[in-house]
Amino acid sequence: MTTLTAPLPSPSLPTTTGIDLAERGLLPDWLVRLGIRRQLAQRRRDEGVDAVETEQERFAAFLAESTAGPLAVHTDAANRQHYEVPATFFALLMGSHLKYSSGLWADGVHDLDAAEAAMLTLTSERADLADGQRILELGCGWGSLSLWMAARFPGARITALSNSRNQRDYILAQAAQRGLSNLTVITADLVGFATSERFDRVVSVECFEHLRNYRELFRRIASWLADDGRLFVHVFTHRSAAYPFAAVGADDWMARHFFTGGQMPADRSFLYCQEDLLIDRHWRVSGQHYARTAEAWLTNLDRNRGAAAAALAAGGDTDAVRQVRRWRIFCMACAELWGWRGGNEWLVSHYRFRPRGRSGDLGGEAPRANRSQPGKADHGTSGSGGAGL
Repeated sequence: MTTLTAPLPSPSLPTTTGIDLAERGLLPDWLVRLGIRRQLAQRRRDEGVDAVETEQERFAAFLAESTAGPLAVHTDAANRQHYEVPATFFALLMGSHLKYSSGLWADGVHDLDAAEAAMLTLTSERADLADGQRILELGCGWGSLSLWMAARFPGARITALSNSRNQRDYILAQAAQRGLSNLTVITADLVGFATSERFDRVVSVECFEHLRNYRELFRRIASWLADDGRLFVHVFTHRSAAYPFAAVGADDWMARHFFTGGQMPADRSFLYCQEDLLIDRHWRVSGQHYARTAEAWLTNLDRNRGAAAAALAAGGDTDAVRQVRRWRIFCMACAELWGWRGGNEWLVSHYRFRPRGRSGDLGGEAPRANRSQPGKADHGTSGSGGAGL
């Protein structure tokens, strides 16, 4: 978000009036958080999380719908909501690496800078990165991972893809300042991106939540991988349900302001899309790490509230004070979502894939969401309505 986005709880305030009061700063945080928790509970009910048949029907229906449609929807909105926001604003919100995604609060980690570094280290290990590799990062954000890889693997050739010129300019300036010459940044929408180059590693951190058709996405990525290449993906997920963020009602606050066109994948979603890439390893990271990250963002934002409003205003926001309040609600929403049930409901998922039909392929089939019609569902809905989380 890459980021965070996701989940998003709309402040679950039940009425347009309640949301307006929260955005005007007229409700205490405890009441806003209470509303968010109610929205999260409603989202679980809507998705049938405690009813296995209902949940599977909804999961199958959404998987069929999304894999039959375009690669992504409303990409311009996502760019406007996150990636064209000034870097000066995010520097006030995030840690020193400008990592717009979950940190890792391992033992001995006590601040956001260290949590960002710990997750970057874990990402490098699980992606099996090494010096000399050709590495493509999809959705590089403000360059936290790209700059990290370029510094730690000076013999590697890093290509980073972003659909934001602001992000490209920031990353290139940072690379020049740090004396890094092995990093190239391409400004392009992933939907239209194509390349004849082959990479040893393709990596992505909290980008795929903005996409819909994972089968088509994996087909394309497979064509960009060397025979012994690997894809590593970090996404936020729900432990079993998948659903879109759709602005269909007044309380769909997150979909309207922060995550238009996005989706909450299920931890299992990618496992149903192995026609071109096979799963090599699959890990789960407790949502508690994201909850602590979001709380740290909120602390930073509160510490720098005036400067944050000034940064947004300088970027063209005509109601920067209200937008800062929305960002506060966003941070609280993310903290509540990933903290639900001690981090065991919404979480972060890591995957490493290898190309099918090449080195180390043992064959096998992807699981099917619906036994009667692979790729289709004969019951349920796509889940585009309901709670705005």
